[in-house]
Amino acid sequence: MELTAVIRKKEAEKVDALRAQGKIPAVLYGPGKDAVSLILDKKEFEKVFKEAGESTLVILRFDKEELPVLIHDIQRDPVSSNILHTDLYQPPLDKKIALKVPLVFEGVPLAVRDLAGTLIKNIQEVEVRALPRDLPHEISVNVENLATFEARILLKDLLSDNPNVEILGHEDEIVAQVVPPEKVEEELALPVEEKVEDVEKIEKEKKEEEGEEETAAGEAAPKEPAKEKK
Repeated sequence: MELTAVIRKKEAEKVDALRAQGKIPAVLYGPGKDAVSLILDKKEFEKVFKEAGESTLVILRFDKEELPVLIHDIQRDPVSSNILHTDLYQPPLDKKIALKVPLVFEGVPLAVRDLAGTLIKNIQEVEVRALPRDLPHEISVNVENLATFEARILLKDLLSDNPNVEILGHEDEIVAQVVPPEKVEEELALPVEEKVEDVEKIEKEKKEEEGEEETAAGEAAPKEPAKEKK
């Protein structure tokens, strides 16, 4: 996949005018490299980004140069979701880098088909480390073999056949599982309940600390001398 760019002259080309012309401002940077302001064609960029994502090397062509880059840090309009700006990172090809890769779940679990369970996807992306040329665009997760409610797909089960890519994180973290119908709401609500308990615990500790401070302050305060009876 390739991207074509031209160098942007900041003084002469305003950002709003560029966007109105179907262009996207961008910045190219990398270790030991001065940042370069560029202009990309919006339609071409969106097509390449759809296929490459942020973890596949793309050949960037500009000013007689051809550089392998990663699309990085896309900024979008909060209302229209149109792309406003993007960074292009030129990584050193001989050094491993870490970034997040999306998970794509495939198949229908046996426990969903035969036991009327519900598939729970605990995480949607994972952080990996690899040489830039070995970085996967996405990671496929086949969930068909989840045949019971006790079965789990763990982080260590992903990419076990690819020695060039290291998955970061706790190896026993649950990626996907199937739960009985009556357990779905319980599973989804669990993190919220835990947060509420944490808040209540913090509030309780705070009140206890305030009570201790008031007691200490009362004991330390000088007592007024008793008034003499007339």
